[in-house]
Amino acid sequence: MTTKIFGEHDDATIRQIETCVETGGKRGVLCADGHKGYAQPIGGVVAYRDRISLSGVGFDIACGNLAIRTDAPLADVQPRIDAIMDDVARDISFGIGRENRTRIDHDLFEDPAWSLKPLRDLKSLAAAQLGTVGGGNHYVDIFSDEENRVWVGVHFGSRGLGHRTATFFLQAAGGKDGMDVPPTVLEERTPLAQDYLAAMHLAGRYAYAGREYVGRYVVERILNASAIEEVHNHHNFAWLETHDGEEFWVVRKGATPAFPGQKGFIGGSMGDDAVIVEGVESLLSAEALYSTVHGAGRVMSRTAARGRFTKVGGKRVRQPGLVRHDEMMRWLRERGVSLRGGDLDEAPQAYRRLPDVLAAHAGTIRILHTLRPLGVAMAGRDIVDPYKD
Repeated sequence: MTTKIFGEHDDATIRQIETCVETGGKRGVLCADGHKGYAQPIGGVVAYRDRISLSGVGFDIACGNLAIRTDAPLADVQPRIDAIMDDVARDISFGIGRENRTRIDHDLFEDPAWSLKPLRDLKSLAAAQLGTVGGGNHYVDIFSDEENRVWVGVHFGSRGLGHRTATFFLQAAGGKDGMDVPPTVLEERTPLAQDYLAAMHLAGRYAYAGREYVGRYVVERILNASAIEEVHNHHNFAWLETHDGEEFWVVRKGATPAFPGQKGFIGGSMGDDAVIVEGVESLLSAEALYSTVHGAGRVMSRTAARGRFTKVGGKRVRQPGLVRHDEMMRWLRERGVSLRGGDLDEAPQAYRRLPDVLAAHAGTIRILHTLRPLGVAMAGRDIVDPYKD
């Protein structure tokens, strides 16, 4: 059992990935954006032989990123960015429990996996939420690259479908809730694991469909443009892969697949540059199980960044956190970013810098494009995110 560690991490995060490998894993990787998660660290990758980790995939099954390069002229988009972001905030549903104003027909709803418990009871919820973004660090961004080309980027997962599916299977498997618990791992051949894998793959189809709907809507209906290229990846998922001649279930939580020639979209923090990367072949890439970061990585918790709510005189009052609102807004103004929604827990000050974590993975990826944010849209500050990863 071996673990490859990229970048600098606190002891608790390192111990968490080690516990995952010790609990049925064969190989582990901790990416440079890593930090503690629920049972498996964000940025953690674990390879299992004939086993699947429900905790490793996590509660937001198939969370991922989509970037679309458009033919929209930057000279047309940049002067209108405030109006464009107003349209994004108006037309796209952000926040927890939100439903899409327009019901989306998609062939994924014909998948036989919907007959499984608990999916059969979640189908109507999933249909209503398809094409909504959710809360937390999920976003819709407008970027320009080094050649002044306009991109649209989105980040979210399988919404209530994924969260409730994960909760059901974790409970059915007798898993423990919390961060400092061993991961819940099932033998692949068991009926419960087979049902989970079918549900996980359906949640993956659902997440892909949702991101495609939102990204393409912004491109076609708001920018009045066409898509030239799409780069699309899950980063909370399990894949059956062959490494060094052996077959493994590779569970990535907050980690981007980066096989040679495979492209990925990696966002920075709110207002920071993002990148389009491509995996390269190297011995280090193989050690990394062809995985890389999915973002910049948190350096402080959400409550540390934005503070806590407490009762004072019967009223709910926010106690100050470590990030100040004026600092966040000054950061965004200096970079010319038009913000809709967001809160202090997503401020750049709460995250590492993306170039630093990418540098730690040198020799495993190459940067194809650097994307400068023009507009950022997220759920508002009063939205509480129940998704645990």
